[in-house]
Amino acid sequence: MNKPTPALVTQREAQPLPRWALLIFCAAYLLPGLFGRDPWKAADISAFGYMLSIAQGQSSWWAPTVGGLPPDAALLPYWLGAAFIKLLGPTLGTPLAARIPFAALLGLVLALTWYSTYHLARTEAAQPLELAFGGQASVVDYSRALADGAVLGLIATLGLLQLGHETTPELVQLLGAALFLYALAASPFRGKKAKLAALTALPMLAASGAPSIAVALGLAGMLVCLRSAYPAVKDFAVWVTIATALSAGLATALGAWALRLGSYDTPDRLASLVRLLLWFAWPAWLLSLWTLWRWRLHILRRHIAVPLASVIVMLIACIAMGGSDRALLLALPPCAVLAAFALPTLQRGAASAIDWFSVFFFSVCALAIWVVYAAMQTGVPAKPAANVARLAPGFENSFSALALSVAALATLAWLWLVRWRTGRSRHQIWKSMVLPAGGVALCWLLLMTLWLPLLDYARSYRTLVARIAQHVPRHACITAPSLSLAQLAALEYFGGYQVRASGAPDTTRCEFTAFSVSSAQAREAVPGWEWIATENRPTDRNDATAIYRRRQR
Repeated sequence: MNKPTPALVTQREAQPLPRWALLIFCAAYLLPGLFGRDPWKAADISAFGYMLSIAQGQSSWWAPTVGGLPPDAALLPYWLGAAFIKLLGPTLGTPLAARIPFAALLGLVLALTWYSTYHLARTEAAQPLELAFGGQASVVDYSRALADGAVLGLIATLGLLQLGHETTPELVQLLGAALFLYALAASPFRGKKAKLAALTALPMLAASGAPSIAVALGLAGMLVCLRSAYPAVKDFAVWVTIATALSAGLATALGAWALRLGSYDTPDRLASLVRLLLWFAWPAWLLSLWTLWRWRLHILRRHIAVPLASVIVMLIACIAMGGSDRALLLALPPCAVLAAFALPTLQRGAASAIDWFSVFFFSVCALAIWVVYAAMQTGVPAKPAANVARLAPGFENSFSALALSVAALATLAWLWLVRWRTGRSRHQIWKSMVLPAGGVALCWLLLMTLWLPLLDYARSYRTLVARIAQHVPRHACITAPSLSLAQLAALEYFGGYQVRASGAPDTTRCEFTAFSVSSAQAREAVPGWEWIATENRPTDRNDATAIYRRRQR
């Protein structure tokens, strides 16, 4: 017996978001941060270092190294970045060339989230109640409207902002997780495409450093398929099994199996996990909980069970890895799908609360970004200008008419969006996600235009390497056994140094050595080596790099 659904949607409420508007949202989210910046610390430049090492022939495709150290993830993401560096690096520059495929991956994640929601919303159990006198939403329009809401909800999540715009293996993992979600969602309607997606998604996860998650997702997918009432979906369990076996075999061939378990030995670690769970998937996790409550009688139906199974797998992985935000990143697409099914059940008061919170919060954030930008350009107000000078000593601001124009247009677009949303009643079911997604896109665009020189100065290692170059000739050999992987990659990229991170300094022929030290250890004696200088990044006074020259024998 079919249980009544909590969704009551008219045809008027199921009007989809215009395609041009959705594309503008996606472009405003994807493009900022792509141009005009260095690779940032720490995971961003670490992954970039392996890609550059392969592209420049400093290490092999099968065994990339940075400072002589191998990567801790599988090879597929590094191959992808290296291929684009070789193809587009001479024309566009190596950082931009490496970022282009990863921006495309994020765009594919948004598209797969849309199609996953669309296919899940087409199932019989997900349909809204039929109205007594007709006028209920058509299946296609209802599904498209929910899919639009899912994409807006994914854009609105705070955790996707920085991690989604990096060149790291986690972005390839995110694509694999989203592709597998699509495979399960589309299996009743797109048999061949769904099989190909499953056979690609799980091996992609295994080849990008997440084989355990690939196997766990495969097992969860098998369970969901076997419990389905669709015969085609029951048969699809065989293909999920094959994909799981392929991912396990590929991980074994690449040597990608590794346990990255964390511990909760202090209360602070547990509190950090709770804080991560609260803000990382905001506001999608709140709407997802509302979905689980309102659709509780349908929790085993595929439009709820498919995304819920993926979210549970990622939550377990996040907790097992000690509160890893990069594991939780993979839960965002299915969480956005769950959140979309809350939209047709939201009461007017809840929708208004989301709107007014978004208007207040993101308008204040945008205003703060503009005030600090004005202070950097003119020195007024004085207090923000003094704070910038104190937190980023040595920073010299520059003016860009293009950045100012783009930021001004984005701000005007936000004001228009607020007026459109709050000026009169809107009936579309995706309306509650417009302001959260627009606010996140606005603030990200303002940061990547008005604040980009400041953020690049604060998060790049270029200044540190320039200071080191005052004492160590470019392209010299440096042994650096205690430096982080990000610092090793920065020395190789920005300074062109030959870096050796393995083995004791005395076992190499390098004339210089570098140690990561605190301020109290700035001139600590090292037998056989003569201290030259201690340098640090201008925005990080606690972590310094001490430079030594080998004593003449």
